Amino acid sequence: MRDWSAVDLRQLRLLRAPVGTPGAARARYGAAMHFYQRGAMSARALEVYRICATRDLDDPAALLRTRGIADRLPPAPKFRPDLAVEDLIDEADLYLSGLGGPGISEARALLARGRGLPVATGRSRNRVVAAHLPAALDALAATHPTLALAIRLAAPHLPWNTYDYDDPAIGPHFPKAHAFCSILGEDGAAIRVEGMDFGLFLVAPHVLYRDHAHAAPELYAPLTGPHGWRFAPDAPLVLRPAHRPVWNVPHAAHLIKVGPVPFLCLFAWTADIASPAYVLPASDWDRLDTLRLETPG
Repeated sequence: MRDWSAVDLRQLRLLRAPVGTPGAARARYGAAMHFYQRGAMSARALEVYRICATRDLDDPAALLRTRGIADRLPPAPKFRPDLAVEDLIDEADLYLSGLGGPGISEARALLARGRGLPVATGRSRNRVVAAHLPAALDALAATHPTLALAIRLAAPHLPWNTYDYDDPAIGPHFPKAHAFCSILGEDGAAIRVEGMDFGLFLVAPHVLYRDHAHAAPELYAPLTGPHGWRFAPDAPLVLRPAHRPVWNVPHAAHLIKVGPVPFLCLFAWTADIASPAYVLPASDWDRLDTLRLETPG
């Protein structure tokens, strides 16, 4: 193995997953098969991973030592931000493949358009990201550790922004309490693809993102939860858990009231991305600003 790809690095991470991680045993065996097929692992080492594939608490490294076998993988290359971004795209696609509902296939088609294109990276600092992304990723890691790790590694090299709203109707809190990054999109995105926008969206705990709409059809894939949602001004809030996608058709009203865990989601705008969002008046914003959602259980 002379040239490491983003796939190789992801498989190496799975191979080295901590013992006891749910699902790690089968994932390790799959990763071992990947390296065996690439000629980087012996058949004897692969057999050890097969033996340990049914129990997450079995440690293949210990069995390798007992049998005097080395997996002989070459050392991983120096960290490359561009491969971290490519890895995040693959992990996001894998995550979306396990969800159902409208907008999923459209979002995955956007991801496919970005594969193999140049990746622009740089060190990105954003106050909201520094303050709230770690807690959001800690919550995500409890159920989706590989996606959480992929975001954690790529995040410092993504183009995070806090949008400067011209409309005061958006309220005093949200403009200073959110951040987003375009992984695939137009100007400023990590990977330039015309006519689309796919990325990550983060909002601080307890913040109200007031009723709004936009011409762009939009997928939210929330990675944390529960949070409060509604889809008409002045309608009651509905608590929705993490990992339940929301598809907004063009000009459909929607509001998010963040719970005690920061709101983190994958988002996709699939068309009409140049048309800005606009606020839809409602009478209960003052009450919702001060509302504190409780986490069930």
